[in-house]
Amino acid sequence: MIVCVCHSVSDKTLKKLVLEKNITDFREIRRCTALGSQCGKCVRLAKEVVNDAISVQYLEAS
Repeated sequence: MIVCVCHSVSDKTLKKLVLEKNITDFREIRRCTALGSQCGKCVRLAKEVVNDAISVQYLEAS
């Protein structure tokens, strides 16, 4: 699913950044993807997707 329409950032891209590249800082994710830099409507959903991916990462590590 596309999370950020302005920059074509998908939920898969966000999950990949968290799970494969270990980027968990939302500011760093925004730097990597330009997410939320246009209209900003995607930020809330993007944070939910990132937080869910961080939870999965934590559970896998346990």
